[in-house]
Amino acid sequence: MSDLVVIVYPTEAKAEEVRQRLFALQKEYLINISDAVIATKTEAGNVKLNQIMNTTVAGAVSGSFWGLLIGVIFLNPVIGVAIGAASGALGGALTDVGINDAFMKDLSATLQPGNAALFVLIHGMTADKVLSAIKGFGGVVLKTSLDETKEQILREALSQASEAA
Repeated sequence: MSDLVVIVYPTEAKAEEVRQRLFALQKEYLINISDAVIATKTEAGNVKLNQIMNTTVAGAVSGSFWGLLIGVIFLNPVIGVAIGAASGALGGALTDVGINDAFMKDLSATLQPGNAALFVLIHGMTADKVLSAIKGFGGVVLKTSLDETKEQILREALSQASEAA
């Protein structure tokens, strides 16, 4: 079972710094991340999602390859690439993997402009080591699916770092 943790940071750069730290911890096998997205709210009030993988681009690349292959078979590779890229991009745009985009945008609508929320879908972790690695970054817990005890420990660790800063 996966757990969702959403932490708000004062800037997108700080949220990105924490996301990169979590990726480093994943390389050390201390955490298994299914998805990690940074949501920011612009001055105009729009919510922008900074995702790890762009499914539209991935679909277009994959579709181009298969379209080229089919196009070569039917002696028209240019049309095959065009049709493959278009259908792959459409398929990628309609695919939503990891955390639901609509959920992230709805929750991020409450952010102050300029702030960033780090959404992390965690499949498993060594909680004490991960917490000690990220508590120095501060942040405010917006939402979690952790049990109340673990959520309270996370909130206290992050608030201590915020107060120290």
